[in-house]
Amino acid sequence: MPNDPADRAAGTPAGPAPDSAAGRARRITVQRRGPLLVEGPVEIELEDGSTVFSDRFRVALCTCRRSRRYPWCDTSHRRRT
Repeated sequence: MPNDPADRAAGTPAGPAPDSAAGRARRITVQRRGPLLVEGPVEIELEDGSTVFSDRFRVALCTCRRSRRYPWCDTSHRRRT
């Protein structure tokens, strides 16, 4: 599945940060009826305080909250029009 961040599950340690990632700007692409596309690797802190990590070169973040894999987009937004 595209953008399947099975890299690490929620609440597991993220591991070492990428080299100088804090100093680099991340490109985020906004789509009108779709996810936010973020150049990775990324570490995301969820509302409950847990973190999820993906080391993929680009991830899609759900903005509609319909995804069963939230915060990752699983294209659930396409099923409703």
